[in-house]
Amino acid sequence: MRRHFEAMGLKHLDFFPGRRGMDLAAVGPQTNVLLAQPFLGETLRLLQARGAKHLPARFPLGAEGSLAWFEAAANAFDIPKSHQQKVLLPLAERARVSMQKHRQTLQGKKVFFFPDSQLEPALARFLYQEMAMQLTEVGTPYLHGPIMQAELDALPAGICLSEGQDVDRQLDRCMDASVDLAVCGLGLANPLEARGISTKWSIELVFTPIQGFEQASDLAGLFSRPLQRRELLS
Repeated sequence: MRRHFEAMGLKHLDFFPGRRGMDLAAVGPQTNVLLAQPFLGETLRLLQARGAKHLPARFPLGAEGSLAWFEAAANAFDIPKSHQQKVLLPLAERARVSMQKHRQTLQGKKVFFFPDSQLEPALARFLYQEMAMQLTEVGTPYLHGPIMQAELDALPAGICLSEGQDVDRQLDRCMDASVDLAVCGLGLANPLEARGISTKWSIELVFTPIQGFEQASDLAGLFSRPLQRRELLS
């Protein structure tokens, strides 16, 4: 990510937190903040209290999300559009090509998101926009409007969004929708698998590197593999 920013001409940047505890970024009224994760509401509040400005953007998940994320930074610093495209469009195209094999498995399939990590709206946008999946419900434990608005704007109109845990009703809605894939916590995975629904553990999406153009294919593969595995077992 640093290499792509520098290729666009953005050299005064830091990643927070740093590799070491003492590597602290300088934060003040001239600082712009671009979030790479959605569960940073308190972090953002504290940075804004020191004068930093939040750059609203979709999260760097998939080709389109990563493109929008880098463009948000470039636009904030008045990088010419032609230079942005010169740097970013080849990266986005390579990511799209790398995801094609996974799209063939996922397109048209129904997916249900149980609330677990706050990543759900961004992941749902990725699967809908880039993998052509059908969203039946997008649940999230907490919805931070200012952080997540760009992702919500990219979801299909009328999509069912739910905030917080109501497991019994969510399970009923999941079963009624006859979904192909459920994204859920470990406690729900085995019962759903026993009912014939493929699952993806939410925790994997938190601890696996999935951000950026280079990780787009790996991200798509996390969702396609459960469906491919069930097909082989069948």
